[in-house]
Amino acid sequence: MAEAVLGIDVGTSGVRIAARGRDGAELGFATAVIPAPITEGRALQDPALWWEAIGQAFSKLNLNGLEILALAVDGTSGSILPVDRDGQPLGLASMYNDVAEPESIAAVKAVASRETAALGSTSPLARAIPIQKGAARILHQADWLLGKFCGRFDVSDENNALKTGYDPVARGWPAWIGTAGLDVALLPDVKPAGSRVGTILRDVAQAFGLPLDVAVVTGTTDGCAAFLASGASEPGDGVTSLGTTLTLKLLSATPVFAPEYGIYSHRIGDQWLAGGASNSGGVVLGQYFSKDDIERLSARIDPSVAMGLDYYPLPKPGERFPINDPAYAPRLTPRPEDDAKFLQGLFEGIANIEALGYRRLAELGASPLRSIRSAGGGAANAVWTQIRLKALGVEALPSASDHAAMGTARLAWRGIGHAD
Repeated sequence: MAEAVLGIDVGTSGVRIAARGRDGAELGFATAVIPAPITEGRALQDPALWWEAIGQAFSKLNLNGLEILALAVDGTSGSILPVDRDGQPLGLASMYNDVAEPESIAAVKAVASRETAALGSTSPLARAIPIQKGAARILHQADWLLGKFCGRFDVSDENNALKTGYDPVARGWPAWIGTAGLDVALLPDVKPAGSRVGTILRDVAQAFGLPLDVAVVTGTTDGCAAFLASGASEPGDGVTSLGTTLTLKLLSATPVFAPEYGIYSHRIGDQWLAGGASNSGGVVLGQYFSKDDIERLSARIDPSVAMGLDYYPLPKPGERFPINDPAYAPRLTPRPEDDAKFLQGLFEGIANIEALGYRRLAELGASPLRSIRSAGGGAANAVWTQIRLKALGVEALPSASDHAAMGTARLAWRGIGHAD
């Protein structure tokens, strides 16, 4: 029997379970769909759907020949629900993109510390205030699912707790949360991500075909899990996601909190995960070219000869990081007559934004970038990759996995004393 642990990734639309070996190999994988949240003015979801989807994924997961030692769960950052003393939900869950009531947003803003991640229209702290009446606990999605596995509905991890106001530097719930209007006693006890907090319940183990002694370990958010899945482990390791938008994440020896840029830091052990998101990215490329166009034109680009057009590609005015200016104008002229040269200019412009983003993180106190891993659709474009590496000036490393569940499984191993 090969020893393995399970990482359970609960995202917006589905569940993914990965079995990870001691050497980091993926030994099993299964998925299941979660129905879309209610969207009539709110983003709400029945928590029972999460648990049902986990069961469906387990029914597809082949664990033959594997000895499962531990499991951990990640969830969408900022999704919360009120529960009773037995962990039973008292209503629908308020999802990560649900909008809080204006008076609750104002109450949090009036007393919150400058560095907190609990501000904004979708603040889980603000959304928790009106649903606390009659609740024994206010839990995050991953907290509740952890409880379903081990029976503990009183514990969270430092990553899921961050946007609810948790202070990862002081490692506690700050007193100002009570001043904002939420009973702090309703919030869960917070443990470091990757902490063993229990053992699987007998009936759950039997239902999912697992051993009776599987350790249950605190997980993380889906975003942090995706970073951990890449294999990044040292300060200065960066992961860029080249999707619709350009998202940067950097492992750092020191935390960075810069709310003016939308930057805060997740604590993972004694390291910190800082990140920022630009409004640039694939959305700009899509305004001018189809996927087929990009592939065809990329073949005509010589990345060793820079265009030097000094573009700042944005879909419309407004930037948040690495420049914070809601009126910041796109720079997309002059446009060459040759579409391949224009595309190269766009590639170079986005690459320069990426490089500026990592420099900005370092200026704000994060560890300097030393290596880069890439994710998202744009990562597959070899020409763009060469342009980016030239702008970044660091080595490219392959991502260990594109599955967030594999990152959560790293924490499951950590919870039983094996860190990679």
